[in-house]
Amino acid sequence: MEDWLYVMMIKKTKEYRKLNRAGVVAHVDNLRKLDDQGCLALGGAFKGYPGMAGMYLLKANSYEEAEAICQQEPLIVAGYATYELHQLQVANKDNNYLL
Repeated sequence: MEDWLYVMMIKKTKEYRKLNRAGVVAHVDNLRKLDDQGCLALGGAFKGYPGMAGMYLLKANSYEEAEAICQQEPLIVAGYATYELHQLQVANKDNNYLL
């Protein structure tokens, strides 16, 4: 069985500098919801990468499901950020590191 995660790369827009507390709270609430639903494998902010806000590693049943999750992210909805979505095939002991 192939294991896939979906990598959401979150890129700042010019509007990002207008991000306020309410926007951050909505973003964090979304992170909590995704975590509670078992959809969030990992998430975090980047430091020292101009233009990049952060990333999520999402657990989803399909690319389309992951895309729907991305489109509901409050930073995206409010125009503070855009995103790129990529599939990541997990390499681990169980699949002999994809050999």
